[in-house]
Amino acid sequence: MGPDVPLLNDHKQEFLLKRFPQTVLGGPRFKLGHCAPLYIYVNQIILFLIPWVFGGIGTLLYQLNVLQDFYTAAVSGGLMLAAAIIVQAINMFARQKTASVERVRVHSTLTDEDEWEFSSCVGSETVRFIISGKKYMINVIFHSVLAGVLCGLGTWYLLPNRIASLYEGNIGGTVMIFIFGWVTICIGEYSLIISTASETATYQALDTYEIVPLMRPFYIFLFIAVDLAHRFLADMPALTLANQILHIVFLCLPLLWTLGILPPLDALFLWGMEQVLELGLGGSPMSSNLRLLAMFLISVGTVIASYFIPSTLGVILFMTGFGFALSLNLNEVWFAFSHTVVKSLPSSKFKNRSAHCKTQFGWREFMFYLTVLAVALLEASLLHSFHGSQAFPKSSLQAIMGFVLIVLLLTTWVLSEIQTVYLLGLFRNPFYPKDIMMVNVFMKKQRMLKRLGVLRRILVTLVSPFAMIAFLSLDNSLHHLPSIYISIGFSRSFRMVWQNTEYALLDMVVVSTVQLLLLNTDLWWNRSLDTGIRLLLVGIIRNRLFQFISKLRFVLTVLLTSWTEKKQRRKSTATLITLNIAFSPIVLVLVALSALLSSPLLPLFSLPIFLIGFPRPIRSWPGPVGVTACMCPDTIYYQQMVPSLTTALQSAFSIGSLGLCSPGSHYLCRFQDRLVWILVLERGFTYCCLNIKGLELQETSCHTAEAHRVDEIFETAFEQDEHSHAISFNHHFGNILTPCAVLPVKLYSDARSILSGIIDSPDNRKQLKEDFIKILIWVLIQYCYEKSKTQKLLESRPKSMPESPPVELPEIFEKVVERSPWKDEDGLSVQSVEDWTDDSSLFDDELCKKLPKPKEIAAQGVTPRPFFSLPGSVEIHTTETELPEAASVNKLYKTVVLGLPTVDTGKQWGQMDLPPVKFSNPYSELLSLPEEWRTALLPVTKLRDMKQRFPEDWYHFVLHQLDFFHLKGKPPSLYGDLVKDSALKDLYIQGILPCCISVFGIEDTIPSPGHIFRAYNGGLPWSVCLDWLTAKQELFQLALQAFRYSVKLMIDKASLGPIENFKELLNYLEEYHNNWYVGLMCEKEWQQAVLQEKPYLFSLGHDPNMGVYTSRVLTLQDFLVQVGKLNGEAVRGQWANLSWELLYATNDDEERYSIQAHPVLLRNLTIQAADPPLGYPVYSSEPLHVPLL
Repeated sequence: MGPDVPLLNDHKQEFLLKRFPQTVLGGPRFKLGHCAPLYIYVNQIILFLIPWVFGGIGTLLYQLNVLQDFYTAAVSGGLMLAAAIIVQAINMFARQKTASVERVRVHSTLTDEDEWEFSSCVGSETVRFIISGKKYMINVIFHSVLAGVLCGLGTWYLLPNRIASLYEGNIGGTVMIFIFGWVTICIGEYSLIISTASETATYQALDTYEIVPLMRPFYIFLFIAVDLAHRFLADMPALTLANQILHIVFLCLPLLWTLGILPPLDALFLWGMEQVLELGLGGSPMSSNLRLLAMFLISVGTVIASYFIPSTLGVILFMTGFGFALSLNLNEVWFAFSHTVVKSLPSSKFKNRSAHCKTQFGWREFMFYLTVLAVALLEASLLHSFHGSQAFPKSSLQAIMGFVLIVLLLTTWVLSEIQTVYLLGLFRNPFYPKDIMMVNVFMKKQRMLKRLGVLRRILVTLVSPFAMIAFLSLDNSLHHLPSIYISIGFSRSFRMVWQNTEYALLDMVVVSTVQLLLLNTDLWWNRSLDTGIRLLLVGIIRNRLFQFISKLRFVLTVLLTSWTEKKQRRKSTATLITLNIAFSPIVLVLVALSALLSSPLLPLFSLPIFLIGFPRPIRSWPGPVGVTACMCPDTIYYQQMVPSLTTALQSAFSIGSLGLCSPGSHYLCRFQDRLVWILVLERGFTYCCLNIKGLELQETSCHTAEAHRVDEIFETAFEQDEHSHAISFNHHFGNILTPCAVLPVKLYSDARSILSGIIDSPDNRKQLKEDFIKILIWVLIQYCYEKSKTQKLLESRPKSMPESPPVELPEIFEKVVERSPWKDEDGLSVQSVEDWTDDSSLFDDELCKKLPKPKEIAAQGVTPRPFFSLPGSVEIHTTETELPEAASVNKLYKTVVLGLPTVDTGKQWGQMDLPPVKFSNPYSELLSLPEEWRTALLPVTKLRDMKQRFPEDWYHFVLHQLDFFHLKGKPPSLYGDLVKDSALKDLYIQGILPCCISVFGIEDTIPSPGHIFRAYNGGLPWSVCLDWLTAKQELFQLALQAFRYSVKLMIDKASLGPIENFKELLNYLEEYHNNWYVGLMCEKEWQQAVLQEKPYLFSLGHDPNMGVYTSRVLTLQDFLVQVGKLNGEAVRGQWANLSWELLYATNDDEERYSIQAHPVLLRNLTIQAADPPLGYPVYSSEPLHVPLL
């Protein structure tokens, strides 16, 4: 895709040109996709000007001295209220009229919108087209009343005499403000009552509760509120100046609404609470809206409570204690408390419920926090009582503590920098290990850095907070009764000591340095401000300055890469760069305003056209974190690695190897084909809250291009030659990704191999057929042996235990499986394929079939064959005729019947019941096969052939490996008797033969590669024994498990060499059984094995493009995952553009320019990481509270 791909396709351009005038005017639709009668436009103009007409009537009455100003406002508001009610009533009448008979709309394929047919000026279609109406009756009443109030107060706000008095009789200014001010009010009224415009500032994808119509009136009310305050409060020069300025800004409201700078109401309130909590109260952004609201209210209540405490010592203790408490993870504290209370309750119901709950807050953490709190309170009280009344000379104790803080800041900063791979993001750290490949080698090389990291952790967690508390407690301002400024400033400062220690330390160093340098000057800084307010101002400046630098770096990156990256160079690029340089002061002002508002800087269509996005919470998205994701089979791999990754991040954040962990920080992790996106949601004392997302593994061309650049960046940083230069420059400094560190994470590596020369070797395939018999013997003996142990455990249950209904063994296995066989997603089904051939070359990667519906099975007259895709899992289905018999059986197994035919003609198939088998050894019954497994119709010739091929040596060897530890008083000759029991051997021959016929067919031929692949996937060819075998699901699953083990053994022998003896073969099988899952990737049990962290997983596949068979092996072990930090403002800016493009411009073209690969901005990956429905991560975790203690 070239760089000059259209930003919008033709249809979207036409759509945007129609939508944009509606946004500017507040809702009137003057540009339609088809011709409309003139009265459509006239009606909209009349409705648009109605508020101005009513306001004009009231203004005229006031100017003629007929009514006073407040009566004028009441008259205009009453008229507007009546008009709003009439308008809504007309719309409701029109909807009721057309509710029963809906007019058919003509669909236009060119505009992809509905065309309306209008019958008359006041027809129902005309009314419904112009007046959108409300969904809820409560909104009909509320919005109508609000429209009346808005018109009345707007009339009062724009009275000419009032405006003239503000600007000292300036007639020209008064006329301009009156005219354009009423245009602003008409836009707000139209959006509220008639038809709501589509806002460029869209936060929620759906407006469920009709909040969007309130947006524009709300901002109008804010301006009017300032004017009302100026009217009724005492004459304040600052308020007068603010009112004058706001009257001028009032005229610009339509422009601000059009550009999308003013946020929607939900985003406004969330952003406002977040900013006040973080900057004004010393808190942190929260991971959810509910937590944000609760923390905001508690924090405000704490500040108010501190104002009313009469004792200065009490104020110090209160601020110190609550500052520490509010910085903790209160969610975990409450969870641990409720968990403890529930455990103490006598009811077992609550105990069982709490047993499944996990908390990271235990007695160790509780004692640590209690000790820290006690020491902090003791320190603050002692220092305040004995040394707090001093001023701030250079020899004072507070000044000394200022020097201590400077030393701590420098020390912690240096210790943090040497933990990362790049110093200041520019130079390669000479102390960081080079050529990182193996986990063990890396951990040894990093041992010294780990020790320094532990030292930094102690300094940040314990030393720095107590030093800052000492600095604050020694302040002279706290010896006066608290004012509102002291309550706000010091409450914030005492909390930031714990909530965000690194930034609090920086702020206090700046304040103490300025105080030392400006000691003898009578400046406003020292004279009018106490230390708490100074810290508040420094904190705000520091926050906005860091944002400004980050946004400016983002702007420069977009500008430079739009030319240096050839694939991003468009025809308009040179012009845009020239305009940005020519108007660079304006660009800098936009960056500064964006930083001041803490709103994203939006690059329109990812071009160097910069706009100020509307302020929004740091999470950028409205929904709950981690609720939605584009789930797919790859999701499970991210789900498995998250716990181990979280543990690694816990250590990395603690020692500072990932930089400052502040809310809004973004990190990118890379390992093989996996990309993990990490967002820091909140931060507190010894904890942080993360959202971890996994990006798609099926790489597109854009995904591959950016992933390749990510690999190149990490390779340059981490994989260097030991003899390379000690200090090297970061050649990817302009990229938004800066490598930080590598973390050891326990996850699966993915190895894929081509089986050419293995699966197509006749010798290997012939040996596979022989190995299958041996492995099936081992599988069946192990199955019967495990059943005998289970039955023994049931019989040994104490009699004192409460009685429960008797449970048959098949039911036990059924409960273990816990799955319904008739669900389509449960994996494979084995069907009778009439046109099945071995030389078919068209295979899927994995043959995942679906079961036929029960009705179809019944119509075919075939016994239902439920399929379980977990090898070795079993489930017995008992028919109604078997229930009485099964209930009466109390022995371990039923009587054994060989089921051989009584007359052998050599040509006939059949069986007749024979007398029960008499074992020569009574213990043989423990290993006998179930009766229903010996009822197959078998040819006598095949039975004789199987007896000759039966590997007796292997059979005897397997029997000797059984320990029978669960049997008491077993005879010493047990194994010899089992081996000599010919009846037991005949049973296994009888059970193995139908499995061999079903898997390999009736003919004694070497299976083809296609046969092996299909059989591995469960697609067995039809044979006389297939229906019988598939009806015995336990036996079928065991046979399938044995065949898959045989395939795995064939590959291992071809790779590692032949097997020398039976002991080595047994080791292979035990290894498969204990540490491997051999199956299919599409099976549900594959995902369960991944979550259970099975050490190895194996799957057989086929590449139809190359025409080769493949194997896939997942290996679980510790690997080094590369982690880099992203430019948070670059991410927020691209997400803001994504929101604008999809929610307003509806530019959902999959090949649009703004989604194309950008190796420097990582544009495609950033869009993937957005929350659905705009982004498409395959995994998104719920908020993860990571302890850093």
